[in-house]
Amino acid sequence: MTAALRTAEQDKAASGPEYRRVPLPNGGDATGSVALRLYQRTRRVRAYLRWSEHGRTRERYIGEVRQATRAANLADAWALARQRGLTLVPRVGVEPQSWASSPAVRAVMRANRGRDTKPEMLLRSQLHRMGLRYRVAVRPLSQVRRTADVVFTKAKVAVFVDGCYWHGCPEHHRPATKNAAFWSEKIAGNKSRDAETDQLLINAGWTVIRIWEHESPDAAAATVAAAVKSRESDTTGP
Repeated sequence: MTAALRTAEQDKAASGPEYRRVPLPNGGDATGSVALRLYQRTRRVRAYLRWSEHGRTRERYIGEVRQATRAANLADAWALARQRGLTLVPRVGVEPQSWASSPAVRAVMRANRGRDTKPEMLLRSQLHRMGLRYRVAVRPLSQVRRTADVVFTKAKVAVFVDGCYWHGCPEHHRPATKNAAFWSEKIAGNKSRDAETDQLLINAGWTVIRIWEHESPDAAAATVAAAVKSRESDTTGP
């Protein structure tokens, strides 16, 4: 890839070159870029923010990204970098419009985490009280780069706790009014990826349970427990 193409790729992922500015200790700023690294042992993709300072390349870890394409992973990495305050806001007092164009959307996105969200923790706590044991944030299928929030390996039950904004909850998702096309495409991509993940797991003999973050932890845990019990009964037989 040429330098011009790399620049265009980064600009598009960041929603514009003005959103790629990294603050420097001397009060200045530098143009940043995101580097993606696939770790072969874990098959996880980690994102790093890179920039040049005094002729030397600096680097800072952003976080893990889990999308299906390089473009989507870059976009998520830039959004996460902004969320963590690693880049400058183009206009004083105004956050990047393509990242979060309203206080409500900003609140949702700041609360978004890759794992150990409050709904996940509440569900896991309830499952544990019910005597169930499980694995957390692992791939049900080692060869497929998709991570479930709670996994019952023996029973082959995979549980996903989906955020209402990011996964397009029919009850609570409210489309963005600014940069609507950008966000509509992103949410549609997430929903498509969810459906693809479900089908991959079902084809491999897994039971897939998706729980919205707004659902009652008690009711959700009861649903999961029933599915695990049913699968274990099918496995052991009469």
